[in-house]
Order: sequence, then structure tokens, then C-alpha cells
Amino acid sequence: MSSHLRARSLLIALAADAVMGELPNALHPVVWMGRWIGLGERLILGGWGMGDGGQEAGGGSRPPPPIPHSPILAWGAIWLGLSAGGVGALARLVPQHPLAQGACASTLLAYRALDRAVGEVQAALERDDLAEARRLLGWHLVSRPTGELRSDEVAAAAIESLAENLSDSLIAPVLAYLAGGLPGLAIYRMSNTADAMWGYHNERYEYLGKAAARLDDLLNLVPSRLSAVLIALATQVINRRGAAAWAVAWHDHARTASPNAGWPMATMAGALETVLEKRDHYRLGEGARVADAAMVGEARRIARIVVAGVAIALLCGAIYE
Repeated sequence: MSSHLRARSLLIALAADAVMGELPNALHPVVWMGRWIGLGERLILGGWGMGDGGQEAGGGSRPPPPIPHSPILAWGAIWLGLSAGGVGALARLVPQHPLAQGACASTLLAYRALDRAVGEVQAALERDDLAEARRLLGWHLVSRPTGELRSDEVAAAAIESLAENLSDSLIAPVLAYLAGGLPGLAIYRMSNTADAMWGYHNERYEYLGKAAARLDDLLNLVPSRLSAVLIALATQVINRRGAAAWAVAWHDHARTASPNAGWPMATMAGALETVLEKRDHYRLGEGARVADAAMVGEARRIARIVVAGVAIALLCGAIYE
């Protein structure tokens, strides 16, 4: 498929995502990817007496036996390779017509779901319902404990998640499709799903998820940095702080454990003149403004400008061969 047809397909995908949103879980390909990754986890860890959540199979009280690292590492890489190859092969079966491609690609984008999830946290904060805001944040957006976060920390975490996932749910999928068509997009989404499920530094996942984490880091090197550039440009359009936002990104991007997440998050911190902080992990930005519901709304507006810019670029690509 030519580049201008791929651009047309992505325009259809963006429109479908905006209008229709997410499929039911029973039909959603990312949900099925997650189930497949979960199967691979149970097959290998169950063999060493670890069921879901690290408990010994059978519900006994004894701790599970030590897990040998090499076979776990190898299994994680093999299962990821088989998974990526499988979804890539399935994606090749989709007809090359832009409507078919766009309809399938839309199921692997998630911007509307992301914006809605952040908006729900914002609405709870506006109602001064901190308990609900914490619940929604933990349910939809972050894996960290949220039960004791202050309202400003909840707002900041929602902004961080919006910035980071703007890359994962929109910019990276768009680039993956432009580079490799629907198979490339499917492989990216499988890698990203595996990293989301396995990419933790703990006893259970340190080796199982290492291949997924490394591949996801590699695939997001360009999208994360492009996302930072686009956030800075959108900021310039909204409040003329584009240069300041980029300066914070350049200075603070390496403060996160991930080589990629710090780029869009630090740019957003600079755009909003605030500090985005995860306790005992990182601190991005030095702005004096305190994060709140209104600031979450500002971040969403910046993200929408980014989406509009991507759509305009794709429209130009679709029109001009």
C-alpha cells in the first residue's frame, strides 16, 4: 500500500476512533492480545508453582520455589516473538482497501478512551470527590497505589498519564502504521501490551518481561521524542510557552526510569508551568503552579491540538502523493 493510501487509512481510523470509541471487550483485539500474553505467563510461571499474582499453585501457604532466570527470560522472548509474528500474519489478511484498513487500525488506537479516562478524573476533582478521582485514576490510568494521593497528586498523575499515553496510544501507532502498514501497527500494539503486563521490576516479571520491555523501549524511541516536539508546538499555539516546554523536556527527560516516558511528560510539565512528580521516583519541571482539575483540562486541550496537527499532516499526505 502506498504512503498516501496509508495516510487515508489512518484518517479513517482516527475518525472511527473519535466517533465510535472502543469495541466491547469480547471483540477488542487488544483485550485478546492481553489474554494471549496472560496465557504465556501462566504456562511458564505455573510450571514453577506460581499462579496469578505470584501465589503458589494450589493455594498453599509455602512460598513458591526459586524461579530459574534463564528459561524465564528465554520464554518471555519466544512468546513475544510468536505473538508478534502471529498478529502480524493475521493483519496481512485484511484487505488493502483504506476503509477495511482504517476500520481495523481504529481498534488499535486509543486516544478517545484516553481522553475520556482523563476527563473522568478531571470531573471527579471538579466535584471535590477525591475518593472517586483516586479510584478512577487507579482503574484507568496508572498502576501505582492511589489511595493516599492528595488532590494535586491525582491531577498531576492524570496529566502524566495523558502525556505518556499520547505517545503510546496515538503517535507511536500512527508511525507504526506509516512504516509497516497494519502488520506493523499490530506488532507494535502486541509489544506495548506485553510491556504493560510484564514490564515490572519485581521477582515475578523482571526476567519474563525483559524482552518485551526492551522491544517496547526500542519501538518508542522515535514516537516519544516526536510526541514531545508536538506537545511543545501545541503549547506554542495555545499559550506561547513552546520554547519553555521544550527546555524542560531537554533538561528533565532522563529523570524517569524509562528512556522514553520522560520526554512527553517533562514537555507537558513545562507547558503547564508545573511539577509532575511520582513519589520516590522522579520530579519533572520546576513550575510554581499546583496541579488541579483546571490544569488537567489545559493538558487535554494541548493533547487535542496535537491530535488535530496529526490529522492535518495525514490529510496533506492523503491528498498529495
